[in-house]
Amino acid sequence: MKNIFQINDVEFGGSALPIIAGPCVIESRDHILHMAEKIKEITDKNNLPFIFKSSFDKGNRSSHSSFRGPGMDKGLRILDEVKQTFNIPITTDIHNAGQANTVAEVIDIIQIPAFLCRQSDIINAAVKTSKIVNIKKGQFMAPWDVKNIVEKVAEEGGEKLLLTERGSSFGYNNLVSDMTSIPIMKDFGVPVIFDATHSVQHPGGLGKTTGGAREFIPTLAKAAVAVGCNGVFMEVHDNPNNAKSDASSQWPLKKLDHLLKSIKRIHQAVI
Repeated sequence: MKNIFQINDVEFGGSALPIIAGPCVIESRDHILHMAEKIKEITDKNNLPFIFKSSFDKGNRSSHSSFRGPGMDKGLRILDEVKQTFNIPITTDIHNAGQANTVAEVIDIIQIPAFLCRQSDIINAAVKTSKIVNIKKGQFMAPWDVKNIVEKVAEEGGEKLLLTERGSSFGYNNLVSDMTSIPIMKDFGVPVIFDATHSVQHPGGLGKTTGGAREFIPTLAKAAVAVGCNGVFMEVHDNPNNAKSDASSQWPLKKLDHLLKSIKRIHQAVI
């Protein structure tokens, strides 16, 4: 399996530090276009490669009444508009194998949610699109067990795989990030991304919604870059407290520039 590859001018597995960022879920067309424009301005300013992320559907909400997004058809039209308007790669997640081919017509990187990381059908369908596949390590998995996922992808002919560390379950309603998981998974020959925002979640911690400790996002992001992650994933919102999903763990847009400057300095020191 190749461990260095690229989409457009964004390289994974080399000396670059790609930033995968955007609101957790598509709340509206205007909001998504605004966020993509503003995040791109900040990443361009810091000379960091940028992949825009947002979900068209959040299929794993704590409550049945929680906002899920606009759905696949409308969501993909909005994401395609972002891609064409700003000439940036796009990623989003799929929730079943049947979505893979349709999503691949628009999306550059197909993301497999952590809860689905061991589901063979959805992984195989994503790999067969020939797109880059980003698989989030399940909160329930040891990093060394992810080797089975890597081998599963290789057996299906996949050559462009990303793994994302997003914390491990630590008792009830809490996650902990083990930074040794990053070099462990990198040893499988696959670029490893660190998800700095989902890693601070308190799953289901607010009863019908997920809580989080947003203040620790910079700490974890900087630690992950220091141990050699190949990119940073973070959900970013201009009004996170009123976001329709993951309100407790999205990073404020107004603080993004400062955080990117910090992790870029660390990255330059360790590469």
